[in-house]
Amino acid sequence: MLIIENIMLALNGLRSNKMRTFLTMLGIIIGICAVITIMTLGQSVTNKFTDSMQSIGASNVTVMIQQKADEDEDGDAAAQGMMFMAAENQKVPTEKDYITDDMLSSLRENYDSEMLGIALSETVGTGKAEKGKLYANVTVMGINGDYFLSNAPAVLSGRMLTADELGGDRRIAVVSDKLVNNLFGGKNGNAIGETLEVTVGDSFYEYTIVGVYQYEQNVYMMNFGSEKDINTNVYIPIGTAQAATHSTAGYTMATVISAPGVDSTTFASRVERYLNAYYRTNRDFKVSAFSMESMVSQFASVLGTIQTAISVIAGISLLVGGIGVMNIMLVSITERTREIGTCKALGATNTSIRLQFIIEAVIICLIGGAIGVALGIAAGSIASNALGFPAKASIESILIALGFSMTIGVFFGYYPANKALDGWYIKNADGSFGEAVTKDTVFSGDEVTLIAK
Repeated sequence: MLIIENIMLALNGLRSNKMRTFLTMLGIIIGICAVITIMTLGQSVTNKFTDSMQSIGASNVTVMIQQKADEDEDGDAAAQGMMFMAAENQKVPTEKDYITDDMLSSLRENYDSEMLGIALSETVGTGKAEKGKLYANVTVMGINGDYFLSNAPAVLSGRMLTADELGGDRRIAVVSDKLVNNLFGGKNGNAIGETLEVTVGDSFYEYTIVGVYQYEQNVYMMNFGSEKDINTNVYIPIGTAQAATHSTAGYTMATVISAPGVDSTTFASRVERYLNAYYRTNRDFKVSAFSMESMVSQFASVLGTIQTAISVIAGISLLVGGIGVMNIMLVSITERTREIGTCKALGATNTSIRLQFIIEAVIICLIGGAIGVALGIAAGSIASNALGFPAKASIESILIALGFSMTIGVFFGYYPANKALDGWYIKNADGSFGEAVTKDTVFSGDEVTLIAK
């Protein structure tokens, strides 16, 4: 009951001094608001980044050909690195250096339970698709049947390429809705069956459109041009692309799509060791395999560190707000001298008086903290939405902020509470000090004043 009574007394006291209470809370409100805003924005950015990376296959293993470092006579590692980076030492892989279909088939057989497939692509080049005076910027890309296992776009009209078509060399293509907007007036259905004329460098290609997919902007490859000039992919069978580039011996890069639950970082190391067995006698090139998952984790960790550092800086205002609370509590104790002395004279214990002022300070900080949390969530949501990220307020950060504000109340309320327990004496009208206050002391109007000596 003592705690409940103290809470009621504290609330009544705060209501009787609304402006002073608000000004006391202001530092707490601003500090909590700043911390919650920063943590909400940071969490939103981190979630957007990880979700986007997962959607494009962050857990997949990218396999690519990499030039081996040349060994100089002294075997100096730094010198080797400089030679490797020097332009004159760069070598262009030839057909004998490519990753072949036989290598990938062997890899699939040995790690079948740990992978869903192997995505392959062959880029014909970047150019323009034209229809009269209309145009669209495109990149013509040949793909195999596993290419969309991890990141298939939404089909708006027609269909995607079938497995049989992807294994052949038919001149068919799936295009984006952006291309359809530029060339066919935005009517996706009207584009099906139309001939797409594409110029890549000095070469001219024609494809029959069999499907239209929904284009999605890659948040990590920002487009600063006009909507009309956005470059989108035109997907064709990989056999058709290889015929256009005259590259049928193999691939310089492949993507191994990991099965759910597989540790892609460890799997990447095993894939790299396995394929490099084919390159033991190759003096110029080797296979390098890596997973984006580890990079995603590192980036998220860096974002978290930055977010925490900024939150700590913003939290300094909480310290300032706490000092403000302590200052007001000291003023309040001075103003309530007679009340405190009366309570002590009536037998109030030191614990009850201390508890009364601590609870009052905690309530000030909790109310200020709650207002700060509400404002912080609102400000964080507005900032996140303005940047194009879905707002994500962390429950953990809210609880931490409220807990921290309560701790501030206890910490900065303790000293004023102890100040209230100093020895209280009667100060007579002539300025002299009388006896110490006890429960037997009798007060008569304004003839005496209670003061801490």
